[in-house]
Amino acid sequence: MQHSGSLDCLSPAELRLLIRQKDSRIRTTTGLADGYQQANVVVLPNHLADDFEAFCRSNPAPLPLLYRSQSGETSCPPLAKHADISAASGPWSDMVCFYLGCSFGFEGKLKKAGVPVRNVEQGRNISMYRTAVGCFPAGKFSCPLVVTMRPIPAALLDAAVEVTHLNPLAHGAPVHIGDPAFLGIQDLSRPDYGEQVELQPGDVPVFWACGVTAIEAILSSKPRLAFSHSPGCMFLTDIPDTPSSPLTPPSDSLEPQHTKAHPEQTPLCFQVSHNPLLYSLASQAAVAKIRQLETVIGEDPGERGIRALFVQDELLRSCLALSHSSSVAITTGFPTHYMHSPPDETDGPPGAIAMATMLLSLGKKVTMLTDRRAVEMNQAIIDEAVRNGVLKAAIPLVTFEDSGPDAALHFLCHHGDASKPRYDHLVAIERSGRASDGNYYNMRGINIKHLVDPIDNLFIAAKDIPGITTTGIGDGGNELGMGKVKDKVINLMPKGSLIACDVPADFAITAGVSNWGGYAVACGLYLLHTCPSHQRYLKKGLGLEPVTPQDQLQDWTANLPSVDKEESFLSTLVKFGIRSGKTAHLAMEVDGLTFHPTHSDIISRLLEVTQRSTTL
Repeated sequence: MQHSGSLDCLSPAELRLLIRQKDSRIRTTTGLADGYQQANVVVLPNHLADDFEAFCRSNPAPLPLLYRSQSGETSCPPLAKHADISAASGPWSDMVCFYLGCSFGFEGKLKKAGVPVRNVEQGRNISMYRTAVGCFPAGKFSCPLVVTMRPIPAALLDAAVEVTHLNPLAHGAPVHIGDPAFLGIQDLSRPDYGEQVELQPGDVPVFWACGVTAIEAILSSKPRLAFSHSPGCMFLTDIPDTPSSPLTPPSDSLEPQHTKAHPEQTPLCFQVSHNPLLYSLASQAAVAKIRQLETVIGEDPGERGIRALFVQDELLRSCLALSHSSSVAITTGFPTHYMHSPPDETDGPPGAIAMATMLLSLGKKVTMLTDRRAVEMNQAIIDEAVRNGVLKAAIPLVTFEDSGPDAALHFLCHHGDASKPRYDHLVAIERSGRASDGNYYNMRGINIKHLVDPIDNLFIAAKDIPGITTTGIGDGGNELGMGKVKDKVINLMPKGSLIACDVPADFAITAGVSNWGGYAVACGLYLLHTCPSHQRYLKKGLGLEPVTPQDQLQDWTANLPSVDKEESFLSTLVKFGIRSGKTAHLAMEVDGLTFHPTHSDIISRLLEVTQRSTTL
């Protein structure tokens, strides 16, 4: 063990005295001073102090600033009484001390919540790793983010996230949960600082930003003189580990500045990928709204019985995965009207364009994937959407031809290399899906295989390519991706045993009309973009926060679907001869439901949920 059990009940002041006396029982401070914050310590020359403070404020997760001393000051009254960093004279008079929060400050609360603290159990210092993620530079300071890793049982992830979120002084919630390779960490058995902490069966590696980032910053800036704590050996403060409000002192004052933690922003944890393993976070408020979106799109005015296929949180998980993506391919097209030219229906393209608009605005690369027979028409539709302002920019339009056993792999990955995927998310919305007999059926049970390219092969191949996630959006069970709920389709949908799609997606979003699922994805992505908890997780706690929520949201509502935009785009489809799915009417309707009032009402309700303010 790192220290005997008799030390566990001592106060921070008593422990500081033992540390000054070089008590041999204390090798690190992990597990000590339960109920109190611990601090990383950095001591720098005065001329670097402002740059370092700016560096801390630009990277709040690894460097939560508890206190900045005056030049030459060796005490820290707001943090601890009768504490003195150094009694030295001479060059110390020009030095400034920075005290930064430490994750040891939340370990006591983890234990109280029933979450095992493996490093304490194993009697080891915490594992610390240098990542490939760069901090935001400030002045002379720049360096990679350093993280700690704690193995957490999968069933206790939400508890660990909630406990640590409520302690922002100790780095707050995790910045990554899952495969360490996302952070550029290749081998968990070889930490850059501390000791290896072993995962137990059922554990997930969870990473928190770490104050040792400050040591990396010092090493990169090469000051003439600097001091720091030894990793794992922290300054013990008298500050409780759950203060009523976080303490963030301004640079020109010794008095703490208080900000409030909002329970509505407490993150919830969701797994979004198995290979590689990835979890994501979103606030309770954002999750509740996305679940409301899911309820709205689940309405079934066409009485198809779609509610029977519903799986909760498929919309949420798909949106989270898309939020983490960088390159998305979207496919649509259901040629149900095989007797007409074109044979396509008005369900699918509007939802696809709504998703594409939001993804583009988020900086994602978006590609549209279509059948070879429909390239010319779909290119003209995209061009018209750009001219009408429905799309802000043209989207590349591509096709897939099954030219051999490796065709799907070469389409999805650069040079056919499975370690270099070209896309990290495939989305199919109202796309005819292959049945178990190899054919493609409309809801009437008519085989339309001759009108459909084998884009299903891409979804099948993606299952074996790490890093590619798939989503299917449908309203009947015969759409690509609905293979995930195949048994329900066979047992509960008309002609289900014949028409059921056999190809699953990772996420199967069901809706009364597939377009509504696309609109909900766009709205869900907006909610995640405006969710501070999710954005912090995406950015690894690095970068300055917007001054106010309005600064962040100002231009974003224009990227949401709207009644006007969707009505305009539907009129474009009708102009190109595309018909309503159920009735084959060449009119302003989708699946036999007129745009007004049915579709316009759903869009309005989705927007009302999305833009409803959350009181903080």
